Amino acid sequence: MKSSIPKKYKLNNGNYIPTVGLGTYYLPQNKTKQIVYEACKIGYKHFDTAVLYENEKEVGEGISQWLNENPEVHKRESIFYTTKLWNNQCGYNEAKYAIKECLNKVKGLGYIDLLLIHSPLAGSLLRLETYRAMQEAVEEGIVKNIGVSNYGKHHIEELLNWSDLKIKPVVNQIEISPWLMRQELADYCKSRELIVEAYAPLTHGYKIKHPDVLKVAEECNVTPGQVLIRWSLQHGYVPLPKTATLHRLKENLDVYGFELSDEQMLFLDHPNSYDPTDWECTDAP
Repeated sequence: MKSSIPKKYKLNNGNYIPTVGLGTYYLPQNKTKQIVYEACKIGYKHFDTAVLYENEKEVGEGISQWLNENPEVHKRESIFYTTKLWNNQCGYNEAKYAIKECLNKVKGLGYIDLLLIHSPLAGSLLRLETYRAMQEAVEEGIVKNIGVSNYGKHHIEELLNWSDLKIKPVVNQIEISPWLMRQELADYCKSRELIVEAYAPLTHGYKIKHPDVLKVAEECNVTPGQVLIRWSLQHGYVPLPKTATLHRLKENLDVYGFELSDEQMLFLDHPNSYDPTDWECTDAP
């Protein structure tokens, strides 16, 4: 087991991604700007939103507020901003328009660090045409990295075998937890040089008080949330914990100073469990 987790991983294109991000799913619009701003002050560098979440503008405003209050020290290149195209924005022309809209919502940021296809549900043709538009956005300099979300192995193979692929996806963002390990898919992603981003690492709170988690938390003198985030990190993933509670923001980022033992990791692993807390579309055609 690694004794330490780096604050950033290198992507397959040479760029870097912070190893813990703030998920913003269901953060209310009227609170998102303040939560994101406070997260920046605490030390978060990585923010994950989506068209579906309807808070891209507010996430961008929170980041911009932090950048603008001390521009000599707070640099745009230190921030990693992710958004995702929704299913009805798939297709070449639709995606071209949607990407401009996504960028327009966060004008103060100047560019998008990571743009993902939110799911494979649009079907094969529209998936690939969307990716064509995303590649062009990278060539235009308005997007730095592109990838996918909720993709199964066959979806990734389709993309990697596509004759018009110019820019490899850098990540696959999927739900992963000790009760939804997806080990075969995660290992496949790693074998194809895709970083695995783990959304809902705190299981939307459903398993936060599971006896196994509480036991390890007590042994390590940390919170149950910190245990689950650290579990993801030690499996080599980039967890995206979400919270609207300010004191938990700090706790969820304070996961680099302790380590779960091999025995604790195995104790938390539930490889035969299949318990998603969100949608499941990695098996879509």
